[in-house]
Amino acid sequence: MGSPSSAGLPAGMSCGQARERARRVLADCGSPAVLVTDVLTVVSELVANAIRHAGGVAGFDVHRRGGLVVIEVSDQSLRLPHLRPPSPEGHGHFGWRLVKTLAPTVFIRFHRRGKTITATLPAYASRP
Repeated sequence: MGSPSSAGLPAGMSCGQARERARRVLADCGSPAVLVTDVLTVVSELVANAIRHAGGVAGFDVHRRGGLVVIEVSDQSLRLPHLRPPSPEGHGHFGWRLVKTLAPTVFIRFHRRGKTITATLPAYASRP
C-alpha cells in the first residue's frame, strides 16, 4: 500500500464503501460466493474497528495477488488490536477474533502515520 489512500478511496471512508470496492474486485475475478462472504466480513470488521477504535480509516485497498485476496486497512493509531472477551449483553467484542478466524494470515505494520493491517485469504479455497 503506497499512500494512505492508494486505492482511490478517500480517508474517512465507510464500511459500505469498502465493501462495495471489495465486491467489485471479487466480481472481476469470478470469486466463489463463500469467498465473497468471508472477504466482505473481514473488510467490514477491519474498517469498523478502524472507525470505532483508531480514529477512522486512513487508507484502504483490496486486490488479488496470485492465489490470495489481500485486504489492507490503515489508520492513524499505534494501538494494537486485541482479543476481547465476548460481551455478556451480546454487543460486539468479536471482530478481531472473526478476522483472525477467517483470514489465515494477518500482519500489522507500523509506520509514521499509524499502522496498516493486512489480512490475506486464499482466493480459491472454501471454508472447511
